[in-house]
This record gives sequence, C-alpha cells and structure tokens, in this order.
Amino acid sequence: MTDTEIIALFFERSEQAIDELDKSHGNAVAKVAWNILGNEQDAEECVSDTYFGTWNAIPPHRPSPLRTFVCKIARNLATAKYHSNTAKKRNSRYDLVLDELEEYLSDNSSVEKAYEASELAAAINGFISTLNYSDRFIFTRRYWYSDSVQDIAKMANSTANSVTVRLFRIREKLRLYLEKEGFLV
Repeated sequence: MTDTEIIALFFERSEQAIDELDKSHGNAVAKVAWNILGNEQDAEECVSDTYFGTWNAIPPHRPSPLRTFVCKIARNLATAKYHSNTAKKRNSRYDLVLDELEEYLSDNSSVEKAYEASELAAAINGFISTLNYSDRFIFTRRYWYSDSVQDIAKMANSTANSVTVRLFRIREKLRLYLEKEGFLV
C-alpha cells in the first residue's frame, strides 16, 4: 500500500491505517526506537506510542514523506523516554552519538535559544544538502537514526574505521560551515 493510501485511511479514521503503517514503516520506526533506547520493552512501547501519535496527528497533517514523519515522532518519543530513563545515569550508546555533536548544539532553555536552535537546524539542513549522497547517508544514519558505526559500515559496504574517519571529516566540515554561517566563533 502506498503512503498516500495509508494517509487516506488515517483520514477515514480506519484502524487498518495502523496495520498498514506498521507493515510499510514499522521496521524503520522500531529501529529508531531501539537505536536510542537500547531496550526491547521500551522500544516496543515507543513504537506503540508512535502509532498513537501518528493517529492523533493525521488528520490534520498530510505528511510527505510518511516514513520521515513517523520516524520523527518515534525519535522524539524515544529521546524523551531515554532522558526519563537516564536522568541520573549515562547510557553510553546514545550519549556517544550526542557527545559527537555536542559542541555544535545549544540547549533550548529560553525563547531566544529556541529561535537560535531553529536557525541552527535550518543551517544544519543547509549543510546536509551540500554533502554528496554517501556522506549525507552516513551523517543521517548516525545522527538522525542513531545507527552504530558498525551498522552504517555494513549498509555502506565499508569498514567501521572508514565510517569513523568520514564522520570526523563531515563534523569538521560542519564546524567550518557553522563558523562561516556565524553559529560558531
């Protein structure tokens, strides 16, 4: 079933929409949740919450592409669950991914900082659009989907060392890009 047909089912409020969403994009949603949470039970709960969130968001939204929309919901829910689970302790799996980008990210403790964060997000999107397909794939798999370096290496038909080096170089390019755009001094 196509994404357009699945979205139509959501607009009809048909429960079949959830089943079709799960068939089409369930593996991607589950992988995002697992990569962030690293716990099967929490990931399953996050997947269920993602479907509920999607049910509540469609309508009025008509997301395109649907996979990105539901993965974003899953990522946001998994991140919130992660922070709840690890308020007093560190989870090396996801913290490592966050630590790699920490110097480029600001916290959103005020309206001004929230605005700055949205501007930073736009700048990062602009940077990503300058990357070739391979680098964009590696960057997105690591920092959006939180895939491990080993998993990315398998998907990219490469070695873990090569992916690590490329990620370092991409982060350096990002740093230079953000400096040029005035986000870093």
